[in-house]
Amino acid sequence: MLSALGIATGTLIIFMMMLSLLFVGMPLGFMTGFIALSMSYFWFGNIAMMQMVANRVSDFTTSYTFIAVPMFVLMATLLDKTGIARDLYNAMRVMAGRIRGGVAVQSMVVAVILASMSGIIGGETVLLGMLALPQMLRLGYNQKLAIGVVVGGGALGTMVPPSIVLIIYGMTSNVSIGDLFLAAVPAAAILSSMYILYILIICRIYPDYGPAMDKSEMEEMTREDMKKMFLDILMPILIAVWILGSIYAGIASVTEAACVGVVGVGLAAAIRGELNVKVIFDALKHTISTVGMIIWVGIGATMIIGVYNLMGGDIFINDLFMGLDMPPIFTILIMMFILLILGMFLDWIGVAMLTMPIFVPIITNLGYDPIWFGVLFCVNMQVSFLSPPFGPAAFYLKSVAPEGIELTDIFKSVWPFIIMQVITLAILITFPEVVEFIYK
Repeated sequence: MLSALGIATGTLIIFMMMLSLLFVGMPLGFMTGFIALSMSYFWFGNIAMMQMVANRVSDFTTSYTFIAVPMFVLMATLLDKTGIARDLYNAMRVMAGRIRGGVAVQSMVVAVILASMSGIIGGETVLLGMLALPQMLRLGYNQKLAIGVVVGGGALGTMVPPSIVLIIYGMTSNVSIGDLFLAAVPAAAILSSMYILYILIICRIYPDYGPAMDKSEMEEMTREDMKKMFLDILMPILIAVWILGSIYAGIASVTEAACVGVVGVGLAAAIRGELNVKVIFDALKHTISTVGMIIWVGIGATMIIGVYNLMGGDIFINDLFMGLDMPPIFTILIMMFILLILGMFLDWIGVAMLTMPIFVPIITNLGYDPIWFGVLFCVNMQVSFLSPPFGPAAFYLKSVAPEGIELTDIFKSVWPFIIMQVITLAILITFPEVVEFIYK
């Protein structure tokens, strides 16, 4: 049996198997499940231990909190299929377009509002790519700035509560998701404010990067147009307040608030006359597809972590980190570096499922707050959404980008936003009280 080789060799074998199977293109969920079954058989001599792993998988898939994930995905999909997000963008574009960089700034504000309603990046990036990017290019905005705004703003869906990244982290780390949402608010405010400040500064230095809109568009608006514009802005804000307010006021749990959000978006769509059988069917189909992927990745990651812990891997990794002859903060930095590297090649769900069950007990033993660490993880994943070679936000945007914009153009445009993400991460590591004050 492989157990005679020791846990260090077993860890190396698992790592090499993961690299090999990723290289041949095996999906992450199937890959981790295959490795878990293989190591269970060759390490323990049979697969009897898989009964314990099966119990872990059952606990994951039947968790009451997990119901929030398909609800938030459904809500984001309904926003995508209806005109709520489109009209919100168009209304704010008119309001902010008369200043340099104004359309880019309001695109970022719209991104934050949409993020507070959905919690995912795919639909938000696609929406901004369809609405904001062509508009900024038409107005003469610098292409790199316009692309960076769309990709950076779209990725905020995983940072601004109710973020599905935070929900998955809370489930895998067994910490309060409500506290995670509260802690993420100042972090998201810092990052989005940094984006907006960058836009204003760069457009001030280089006026041709973000020229103002023609004043005639605002002057030609009638009273009815102004009324519609006001309602187009008010309705999404009310939905966001409805969702987050019910959580922070203690009226509803995260799961219940997700259901409330779906009802809110559904009612808004019905009031606007946009809710029909086709929209509902398309939204449900997309939700099933997305959640199915999340479940399979979660099952595979839960299996391999369960087997690895049974092998003694959790003790091995804990002793390895705790035995390092360096200040505890360097352990945090090493973990952040590992997450950055993993995020370049793996989906955030896989990164969370594979690392958090191991990392969180270690940082807790070191005396750090797991809520604070969850926010660090979330900011870290912001980098992975934008960074080459597999930054998902870039691929989402490429799917709807105007003709002539290539994937290389997108990756060349994201570096200022990646730098701001890393700066935000450094601020939160250096000053934990920035996020801790709000929930302690």
